[in-house]
Amino acid sequence: MLRRIALLLLTPLLLIGAAKPVLVPDVSQRDIEIIYSFTGAELLLFGAILYPGGRVPSGEDPADIVVVVKGPTQSVTVREKEKVAGIWVNADRMRYRSAPSFYAIASSRPIDDIVDERTRAIYELGLASLQLSPASGTTSDVEARFAAGLVERNRSRSLYVEAPGAVEITDDVLYRARIDIPARVPVGRFTAETFLIRDGRVLAAAVREIDIRKSGFERFVARAADRHSILYGLVAVLLSVGFGWAAGAIWRKL
Repeated sequence: MLRRIALLLLTPLLLIGAAKPVLVPDVSQRDIEIIYSFTGAELLLFGAILYPGGRVPSGEDPADIVVVVKGPTQSVTVREKEKVAGIWVNADRMRYRSAPSFYAIASSRPIDDIVDERTRAIYELGLASLQLSPASGTTSDVEARFAAGLVERNRSRSLYVEAPGAVEITDDVLYRARIDIPARVPVGRFTAETFLIRDGRVLAAAVREIDIRKSGFERFVARAADRHSILYGLVAVLLSVGFGWAAGAIWRKL
């Protein structure tokens, strides 16, 4: 009887000790519409860390926050150029089945100081840890060269971004980070995933979704090109011919 009473009294304490912190994240915009005047957007990611008992653990190192924003995956071909007889021509190429169309990571410290290489690979934390899934097998050196080319190309277009130190944590509870969405961002459903990390271990993770879509005339054009590609192509050719003929007629009159 006494043993049962002791177990009943100790169970809540054991549960509290075993409980893990919880992330409560949010984003400033769940829907981003692209119109003709769209020049990009600033996405604010913020939230709170709920610790068991409502208190920040004492005597432990401060936790880190890592935020990853990913766009829809897509198939992409990377071509390597080579100079032949003074002319740059396409040489080798490699196709990737599923590369993220957009990838941005913001962290409270440099990601290499937060987690080890294995954890970075598991959660795809950082551009060097992306799982790009090449469509054909090749040597590791060649694959690494093309992967570096893909990352560098998207980085130059502001589609791949790393922002160490961009996450601000207040009182070990509240956090926020800003990520720029470029004007040429692809449309689709994005995910904003937040990780709470301490001593190299992921303690909690949470995801929010963001929809980026075209609006107005841009949406009509995109739908027409996708659903009626042949008709869209014919109309585009006719418009080009019409504008060319009109420009020539005006020039002749002048």
